[in-house]
Amino acid sequence: PRTDCIAAEQLCLLDSTCNGTYRILESCVLARTRFLPLDHQSRNRCLHAELVLGNSSLLHCKCHRRMRRQEHCLRIFWTVHSSMTDGEMIINVQVPANEEHWKTDYNKLAALVSGSQLAGGATNPCLKATHICNLSKKCVRLRTDYASICTKAAGSEDMCDRRKCHRALRNFFEKIPEDFTKRILFCPCQDELCGERRRKTIVPDCSFQYNPKPNCLWLLDSCLEDHICKSRLADFQQNCQPTDTSPDGCSQHNHAACLQAYMGMIGTPMTPNYVSNFSVEVSLWCTCESSGNQKEKCDQILSMFESNKCL
Repeated sequence: PRTDCIAAEQLCLLDSTCNGTYRILESCVLARTRFLPLDHQSRNRCLHAELVLGNSSLLHCKCHRRMRRQEHCLRIFWTVHSSMTDGEMIINVQVPANEEHWKTDYNKLAALVSGSQLAGGATNPCLKATHICNLSKKCVRLRTDYASICTKAAGSEDMCDRRKCHRALRNFFEKIPEDFTKRILFCPCQDELCGERRRKTIVPDCSFQYNPKPNCLWLLDSCLEDHICKSRLADFQQNCQPTDTSPDGCSQHNHAACLQAYMGMIGTPMTPNYVSNFSVEVSLWCTCESSGNQKEKCDQILSMFESNKCL
């Protein structure tokens, strides 16, 4: 079985040859990140280090979305795969062993809500999903955490700590089973009130909106500089690739995997959200105005969300 990258790194560091090669590759990646020029000899040394590590357990290591020290794991992954661009499945999403327990838990709590006056009738499924979450101690705690962090002003009235907000959102979507999170995020709405609750699920003033609206290429650059976002984007591109030949519009024929990958983007610099209270259309908060000769590339980034049949 494929080992996780933290365990693979520990094995490598115990071996003097692997350790030395890995340290060389780390310095090569650092130089690239800082745009430091490398001479011919240094480039060859980096290439050789990459080839040597291709025979170690590091090459096929994986990171899991619900693992501890996920960021550390992804840093190792991208060090070893520093020459890779995109299009590969990076995060291997595993269902925890106790997921079945949570499904039972959700169904029991849903029955309790349905039998009470809390549900707000069948008119607002988003409100009902929130009430069900409120009956689970873990769900309500993590939801309250991100709501509090994402609305807390830092320094001025119209600012929030976006980085902390994103981390708290990821925490919620990673630690709470999809039975809860999918219903809160994708609840089917018939009216504007429900649509507004759905759109505000991720506290968009902090997690989604920037002022002024940035260029989509800037969002992409911010994402590629972040190990988690870079990985989630590769996951999204793989699982949400649209096609006209499949009934669900997905080239991977797995709409559920696409929705899961979409949820993975929430809490990253490329956090998507609903565009209004009236529709299920989603988008990034960015524009392609003033993109110059990169307008086509910018439009492609935006269309991954705005015009994606699979999504």
